[in-house]
Amino acid sequence: MSYAGPIEVKADKAQVCVVRAEPPDAFPAARLLTALCGLVILALAAWPVRAEEDGIIRSHGYSYFGDLKYPADFEHFDYVNPDAPKGGAMVRYALGTFDSLNPYTRKGRAGGTLISTTYESLLGAGPADAYGENYGLLAESIEYDVGKTWVIFHMRPEARFSDGTPVTAHDVVFSHNLFLEQGLPSYAIAVAKRVLNAEALDDHTVKFTFAEGISRRSLIDQVGSTPVFPRKWYEETGARLDESRLAHPPGSGPYVLESYEVNRRVVYRRNPDYWGWDLPINRGRHNFDEIRVEYFADDSAAFEAFKAGEYTFRDESDPKKWATSYNFPAVQRGDVKVVELPNGTPPMPTGFIFNLRRDKFADPKLREAIALAFNFEWTNASLQYDLYAQRHSFVQNAPHEAKGMPEGAERALLEDLGDMVPPAVLEEPAVMAHESNGERQTDRRNLRRAMRLLDETGWVVGDDGMRRNAEGEPLTIDFPIPSSFPSTLSAAIEVFAKNLKRMGIDARVNSIDSAQYTLLERDFDYDMIYDAYIPFLEAGTGLHQRYGSAEAEFSVFNPAGLASPLVDRIIDIALEAETREGSQTALMALDRVLRYERFMVPTWFKDKYWVSYWDMYEHPDPLPPFDVGVMDFWWVNPEKAAALKASGALR
Repeated sequence: MSYAGPIEVKADKAQVCVVRAEPPDAFPAARLLTALCGLVILALAAWPVRAEEDGIIRSHGYSYFGDLKYPADFEHFDYVNPDAPKGGAMVRYALGTFDSLNPYTRKGRAGGTLISTTYESLLGAGPADAYGENYGLLAESIEYDVGKTWVIFHMRPEARFSDGTPVTAHDVVFSHNLFLEQGLPSYAIAVAKRVLNAEALDDHTVKFTFAEGISRRSLIDQVGSTPVFPRKWYEETGARLDESRLAHPPGSGPYVLESYEVNRRVVYRRNPDYWGWDLPINRGRHNFDEIRVEYFADDSAAFEAFKAGEYTFRDESDPKKWATSYNFPAVQRGDVKVVELPNGTPPMPTGFIFNLRRDKFADPKLREAIALAFNFEWTNASLQYDLYAQRHSFVQNAPHEAKGMPEGAERALLEDLGDMVPPAVLEEPAVMAHESNGERQTDRRNLRRAMRLLDETGWVVGDDGMRRNAEGEPLTIDFPIPSSFPSTLSAAIEVFAKNLKRMGIDARVNSIDSAQYTLLERDFDYDMIYDAYIPFLEAGTGLHQRYGSAEAEFSVFNPAGLASPLVDRIIDIALEAETREGSQTALMALDRVLRYERFMVPTWFKDKYWVSYWDMYEHPDPLPPFDVGVMDFWWVNPEKAAALKASGALR
């Protein structure tokens, strides 16, 4: 998924991806429902992948349920402009510092490494107009048995790394094993349990064998989506996947690293010798000659630099800036466009997350009491210019969002789980974010309710006005935030902490530099944190990494450390479902139970991308439902770019 705003590489959360600093917001129910219904219609008329007489499925792509939107002879994705001009530069920004160009490092802070455009995988990223589909990239075709116990990828012999050496099956096996040996433990353990063997059958054929007795979900697409690195480079240099380094191995993708200045910029150059320019999956994509990431200490400095034309595309995350600051001279002249674009991506569950590894947060009543300190209505009106809506669900506005009392198939599923399910899950409506009085910072009604809950949990007010337990220990909450956070977000967190202090809780918001913040995240050295989980439109084994118990103590994909046998079982049911309907029912139950756990105080979402850019970029219209695609399928209009330079607006 492309992203053109401030980039923060969270190496720990990115075994195979780079994660953006500010998560995307949710999208309206109507658009999601339309998109998903559209996918169903497409599936009915799709190109089915059928087993041949020998029980083997052979295809140019992969989807779990076997239907692909695009046939084997497709010319390009429907939403791209196949005649988009090549050239120009996309210049974006990042906040903070970096001392590494390796996004998988466990030390230091990685720079804006463009994994998806410099390193490729056997299967390419799914198209932005179809969900759960992947098409051959390094692999020209795949074959697998009906039971999905193994898969064979037939690679393209013409594929080359940027140094001219062939991309082979041996590189694929090496990369797979590299992630198992030197990748994050949570990733390595999960994959090793499911993938028994990776074998190069010859230079351009690779086979993966999967474990028996497990869900067939996220097996073929997992191994097919792992980045492929050059074995030769790693063996010659002795480099490790998990080390901090500026040395950058050659990739096979359309862009190559051209230059960098530590803490200032990273520059990528379109590779004219890229082996895959004529592939249908690439037509109309990767249109910029240069991609540059400029670094700034904080967002205020970054915004001033944008106004001066030091970078040319900005994805805005600060509602105050969006509402009040986009009236500078370049906007008034028409040199900078300020637009809202439809956001069809799944809603990202963001909020204030409890670290459940801390014993003091064990009681859900305590977590409910703390959540009552957040006043969304006042925050939205006073700090966010009423630009957001309140979030309730982990799949906000999706068809499988849990609503009201459990009914029908969902209720039957929960009842079948017996005593694992708390009575409240069956007998009460799905947990919703609380309402607050937006006219004042502190809602006194919610404050009184929170006080009662705190008393019930044994945290009572002492002589000094502080909440203490039976041992006399004060109730403290350490809440670190990076200094690069937008000022509006920092202010919202400060107000939340101020309301907690009114309850007698010693809440401390600590603004620290980005490098320190990254270390705290990796070590789970916080009581609460503003972060996000990943939504789930379909079931996949990644759900266990994000919400499951097995790796909860050390998985950076699970910042709360949530460990619930009930959640584990519902995920298994979703993975074992043989139909989309059964899977969606289980995911609805999962949303209901996750909300019951109250490990996150949900905050807000918006249904648009706020973007501004110097008026030389163009994009397909309409945009596809699942990606705005700035870094993927936008392009530079050369006449507009020349006019901006001729006028002196841009250098």
